[in-house]
Amino acid sequence: MSGTVNEIDKIILSGTKNGSISISTIAQPYGANSESVASIGISLKADATEPEWKVHIPKANIEQVIKALQQAKEKI
Repeated sequence: MSGTVNEIDKIILSGTKNGSISISTIAQPYGANSESVASIGISLKADATEPEWKVHIPKANIEQVIKALQQAKEKI
């Protein structure tokens, strides 16, 4: 993966000793002319250089993902 990463926030991962959730944007994540994405990474260790889990969400899908997460939050 290539592209410019811009870290937005890092959140403590509840239920872990040192885990975190990182929120970033990545410009041209898959090479020249690829669409920018929002990236959500989950790390279980504080010193991890790469998240164990990662998802890239295109801008066109962000609102729908937020809505679905809000619905999920209501059901938990």
